[in-house]
Amino acid sequence: MNILMTLLGFLLGLLVITLAGAWLSTLAIKRKVESLLPPTGRMVDVPGARLHVREFGQGPAILMIHGLGGQLAHFSYAVAPQLAGRFRVVVVDRPGSGWSTAMNVAGNTGGAGSMDLAGQAAALAALVDRLALGKPLVVGHSLGGAVALALALNHPDKVAGLALLAPLTHMPDGVPAVFRGLMIRSPLLRKCIAWTLATPRSISKSAQTLDQVFGPDTVPKDFGMRGGGLLSLRPAAYLAASADLQALPGVLPAQQARYGTLRLPLGILFGRDDRILDWRFHGQALADTVPGARLELIDGGHMLPVTRPEACIGFIDAMAEASGLTSGLTRAGAQAAGAAG
Repeated sequence: MNILMTLLGFLLGLLVITLAGAWLSTLAIKRKVESLLPPTGRMVDVPGARLHVREFGQGPAILMIHGLGGQLAHFSYAVAPQLAGRFRVVVVDRPGSGWSTAMNVAGNTGGAGSMDLAGQAAALAALVDRLALGKPLVVGHSLGGAVALALALNHPDKVAGLALLAPLTHMPDGVPAVFRGLMIRSPLLRKCIAWTLATPRSISKSAQTLDQVFGPDTVPKDFGMRGGGLLSLRPAAYLAASADLQALPGVLPAQQARYGTLRLPLGILFGRDDRILDWRFHGQALADTVPGARLELIDGGHMLPVTRPEACIGFIDAMAEASGLTSGLTRAGAQAAGAAG
């Protein structure tokens, strides 16, 4: 018995030492990442959230909403700067993601420090008012597409039209394998994993994860810095993505039942070879439900704003025109002006 107790004590001590080492390693990585990638915009307070926002250009407003586990650099990587010659482009870290923070609010089905789709849409509607954007064209990528749809459904006076890039629109039967590690139900266990195992696991599995998220497209070598990819190594990023995913069953089925009520210009751009979201289930199904909606397919995977920026820009231009946004500077004129500068 004494030998058994000694062995159990040794194993417990070893576990504590291992977890303590993982916590210290995670803390060091978090601090290093945050020193390399500090906020690039400004903070805007809205009810329930403090939002990290960055703006480009002047003209009719476009609001861009990133996807699961991401942040605004997915758009500032290439798309937003190229639209800035003729639009006022606002990119934002969703509540709880990137450098934005969120608080629990009544009726919210998200976890601690998070908001569900309706809560995020409400925060972004308040942002539209705070920044005096009028009725912007709203661009949503992946999970940001679901948030953009919630914004249009719940706050139709804040949206001129929707340009959805590889959007999540319907409740899937299961979670893609690459995201299953986010589906831990216990908030306490989730927090423990975020601060010990999640970061080293993300690093060890980064090649496989990026292959699924980007494939068949190539991951740009500068995505970690210029695209903000390294920010996903922070514990807060794991917790936000986990809360976002786990809130979906409580809100997305009811939201998708309302799509047929939408009456605004709506376009969907999907990569035929998307490994995360199937264009038929999320793209065609939405296009078949919303009157006048159109689906456009291109070669490529899921990360279209990073890997197919020109296609995204052309698509957004077309949706801006369809939504009644006008600008005194054409795209060709903007490119000429940029070349002259």
